[in-house]
Amino acid sequence: MEMAAGYFKAHCLKLMDEVQKFHREIIITKHGKPVARLAPTVSSKAPRLLGYMKGQVQIKGDIVSPIKVRWTYDADNV
Repeated sequence: MEMAAGYFKAHCLKLMDEVQKFHREIIITKHGKPVARLAPTVSSKAPRLLGYMKGQVQIKGDIVSPIKVRWTYDADNV
């Protein structure tokens, strides 16, 4: 992601949190030319596969109970 230095300056703390959370770097530009890179820190241990999306998904409604829709199969519309 690239952004102008003025925008980065105004939103610096929020952007730093996003870089750490999503592990994506930001290229900061002045007059359209890259001048700096904000990147996540290098971790000595590999990120965990399980739970890496914690806090990213919201469950809306009941996902356990059966639905009240009768399903049918129409071979002619396959």
